[in-house]
Amino acid sequence: MDISRIRELIADDMKAVDELILRRLQSDVVLINQVGHYIVNSGGKRLRPMLVLLAARSAGYQGTHHINMAAVIEFIHTATLLHDDVVDGSDLRRSRETVNAVWGNAASVLVGDFLYSRAFEMMVEIDSMRVMDILSHATNRIAEGEVLQLLNCNDPDTDESKYREVILRKTATLFEAGAQLGGILEGIPQPQEQALQEYGLYLGTSFQIIDDALDYSTSGEKIGKNIGDDLAEGKPTLPLIRAMQVGDPEQKALVREAIEKGGREYIDRVMPVIESTDAIEYTFRLASEDAGKAIAALEPLPPSEYKDALAGLAEFAVSRSS
Repeated sequence: MDISRIRELIADDMKAVDELILRRLQSDVVLINQVGHYIVNSGGKRLRPMLVLLAARSAGYQGTHHINMAAVIEFIHTATLLHDDVVDGSDLRRSRETVNAVWGNAASVLVGDFLYSRAFEMMVEIDSMRVMDILSHATNRIAEGEVLQLLNCNDPDTDESKYREVILRKTATLFEAGAQLGGILEGIPQPQEQALQEYGLYLGTSFQIIDDALDYSTSGEKIGKNIGDDLAEGKPTLPLIRAMQVGDPEQKALVREAIEKGGREYIDRVMPVIESTDAIEYTFRLASEDAGKAIAALEPLPPSEYKDALAGLAEFAVSRSS
């Protein structure tokens, strides 16, 4: 099932999510409204709320809490982006200036805090301790992932295991929680809930690995940010880790220096190393393997078009070019 068919399948639900997001972004503080509408109008794939909706529908859920839950997941995700852009000093996201580039770091951090707190207000309305437990744990793990990534910055000795630990916490945790919560809303049997949880985890890792590959394998216009941002920030992502594994001594030394020192001036010298090794192919292969594990995890769920759509979402995550 391709992404256009998936979007069509949950179009009514997504419309309700978008309307809810706009309503719950409202504040009597003008700056929050300005930034909130700027974020909403910046686009984005809405992959995480789509995941919640599809997971709930695949579990047979017929209520309305999945709309609230999808908006909560999107608010948490957006809050992390606002904070990330400040930490990373990013000035471009989704082909538009970042909030911190337009309004400054303080506004970006504080509106991110508003989104986190609004998300928790909305969680309480669902009136489920399990929902609260899973999402509070998830937000804590996301924060840990961000700190781990910070510790890995400018460290060329970061290996694949450390890299995976970062993306598991920083990215996959929210995918995992979103998919699991879709099942919890319906109260499905434990094996099926665990299947959705495992699906979300592998979907999240495959999505992030592809993101890291795209930073070195496509144009900035396509991905909506500056090419080489990860290198400029000294982030040892999988393409760089692989290039150091298989490159010759001179190539390894160059990549190590680029990671240690950071800076965009290295990109023109590092790109030929990435291209002459199997770094991109290897990274795409690992992402595809994780997407395959995500699809395999769905096996315990009963057949439905929503289950097919979840499989299609995993295929989209690794086939996209932005």
